[in-house]
Amino acid sequence: MNTNNNYEESSRVELLRRARTAAGKAYAPYSQFRVGAAVRTASGEVYIGVNMENRSYGLTICAERGALQSAVADGHTRFSEIAVVCPDAAQPTPPCGACRQVLSEFMHADALVHFAGGNPEDVVSTTISGIYPYDSLHHLRDNA
Repeated sequence: MNTNNNYEESSRVELLRRARTAAGKAYAPYSQFRVGAAVRTASGEVYIGVNMENRSYGLTICAERGALQSAVADGHTRFSEIAVVCPDAAQPTPPCGACRQVLSEFMHADALVHFAGGNPEDVVSTTISGIYPYDSLHHLRDNA
């Protein structure tokens, strides 16, 4: 029995559950597109975030960045895993481009990224490099 795989699976399930619960608290009166995120710090703590819309749309805060901001405000700057859930989406919805950029600032290229839509059984699991394959920051750091 591979206990590492069991841990990874239970970690993924927990993060997805927490992200889905957080999405229920999102403030999305304009788009009706709720998003929740749960990020695990390198030390194992979990922080959540929700999208918070504004009628200007450009001032909307994404759940992923909200979760990271809460953790950074608490002193964390390294993260191992994130889950993003959009319960109003018909299919798994990955982080937007801005969130991918911010995630890459704080997560290694092989850090895990899980995302889901309305169907809790339909989950995509990949890595930062999987959603952001040509990240110059990781290339520069890894080749320094």
